[in-house]
Amino acid sequence: MAKGQNFRAMRHHNFRVLYPASVLSNIGTWAQRIAQDWLVLELTHSSTALGIVTALQFAPTLVFSAFGGLLADRFDKRKLLFITNAGSGIVALVLGLLVISGAANIWHVYFLAFVLGTFSAIDAPIRQTFTGELVDQTDVANAISLNSVNFNIGRLVGPGVSGLLIAAFGTGPSFLLNAATYVAVIFSLGFIRKNELNRQPRSDSRVKMKTAFKYFTERRDLQIVLAVAFMGSTFGMNYQIYNALMATQEFHKGPAEFGGLGTFLAIGSLTGALFTQRFERFRNPKGITISMMTFGLFIALLSLSTSYEMYSLILPFGGMAGIVALVSANTYVQTTTEPHLRGRIMGIYMTVLMGGTPLVSPILGWLADTVGIRLSIVTFGLLTAGLSVCAYLFINRTKNVSL
Repeated sequence: MAKGQNFRAMRHHNFRVLYPASVLSNIGTWAQRIAQDWLVLELTHSSTALGIVTALQFAPTLVFSAFGGLLADRFDKRKLLFITNAGSGIVALVLGLLVISGAANIWHVYFLAFVLGTFSAIDAPIRQTFTGELVDQTDVANAISLNSVNFNIGRLVGPGVSGLLIAAFGTGPSFLLNAATYVAVIFSLGFIRKNELNRQPRSDSRVKMKTAFKYFTERRDLQIVLAVAFMGSTFGMNYQIYNALMATQEFHKGPAEFGGLGTFLAIGSLTGALFTQRFERFRNPKGITISMMTFGLFIALLSLSTSYEMYSLILPFGGMAGIVALVSANTYVQTTTEPHLRGRIMGIYMTVLMGGTPLVSPILGWLADTVGIRLSIVTFGLLTAGLSVCAYLFINRTKNVSL
């Protein structure tokens, strides 16, 4: 890949300063996710409990992502990010100390997962739209792709690190590691050059969320993209549960192998993120739908794995298809939305993207306890693929959607 084409966002000082700290933060986030899932299984030995904690962590998205988008349009995003990262770091620190002291109970995990989810829900649209202030408008799409690479470097390294830490010391250190990475982000925000920020005019406080909703209802292309992203994230992006239950129940593996599955998944996701610049033809409603359809089929294939090695081999392909679809959707939404509404539209996007997870995760956990994780995976994979086919057929019949 040509450096000038694929890494041009790095020429901006503010993007370069924040990027490595974000890599560390994503490593910590994925380390905590692995540790949290393992801790729940240690405390309860229940697939249903694993579904519940996942639901609690993503439930705040339904309420607070749109609010975070509103804040992003009205206030200084850099200052807001100081607050959200400090709050998330405190939550990780508290859970880590509870585990190390031996005082952690399942209700602690439930409560702190909900609080962390609240900070994350507010943070997501602010962080997404802050990217547009770190670089020039012409480099926004490249910056979004590099942020996806960033995210997947965390997914590549974090689970493996966490698995080794859990095997050696238990789950506590993974939470403390995550807390420390938030300090790195806060530190790097202090080195942002405010005079180099590409600030957009702040929205008039009299402009309400209903303006963004009205804009959204007039954009059929955005509606289709968000619907497809919702399908994929709700029914497909449940790897936390898939990997935890397949590793423990089907393959009878320990924490190191469980963490390794996250690393195998990240290999595909990182590959997709690195080459997403080459998939520009997929950055439209039809291309996003095709990518999501492919992703759903790979999810279904996971259920046919007869060994840990076979499961690990299939994971990267699903990760690549999924990340191409979601990065393309994110880029399309941000680059085709009016700048003064971008924060609120991204708030709506994040609400839709993660809104189904709190409802579906407990169902997935219950279904895995009832009929087994393999049948649960194939059901959710075929749902993702099948609904994407429906969206593709709808696009072909809709003349006013950009293809």
